[in-house]
Amino acid sequence: MANLSSSKIKALIVLCFIGMGIFGCLENSLQADQTFENALTVDPLSGDKALANAFEHKQSNLQVGGLGRVIKVLPDDLKGSRHQRFLLRMATGQTLLVAHNIDLAPRINTLKAGDKVEFYGEYEWNKKGGVIHWTHHDPRGRHEGGWLVHNGKVYK
Repeated sequence: MANLSSSKIKALIVLCFIGMGIFGCLENSLQADQTFENALTVDPLSGDKALANAFEHKQSNLQVGGLGRVIKVLPDDLKGSRHQRFLLRMATGQTLLVAHNIDLAPRINTLKAGDKVEFYGEYEWNKKGGVIHWTHHDPRGRHEGGWLVHNGKVYK
């Protein structure tokens, strides 16, 4: 170390801090990816049970995930924020309206009746089975982000 000048030592210290910062960012990114991958493999029946319970008890504002089959693709809602809308039937028979904000997330252009869609979003009770919304990221970071998966592609 006696042969190293103080400017070389400072440069080495700076490089160490940069390396630690890069490693920290990569580690956080990997953890986020793992969390997202784990969310995609959640047992759909647990989501069905949570949704059935929320419907029975008229609960709202619940973050929930699940898997359903598209029974009808509805026209987009173009009032205010634009939403792609479609109906899902869960394994329990419960139906859900999905309102997917297409101003904040990509639209599922190939969606059709019979397709399976995995989802994670906020459940709101209504007498017809409920609505799932917040199936996208929150650009302000104030609300937990959601997503849809159709034919292996993630929409968030």
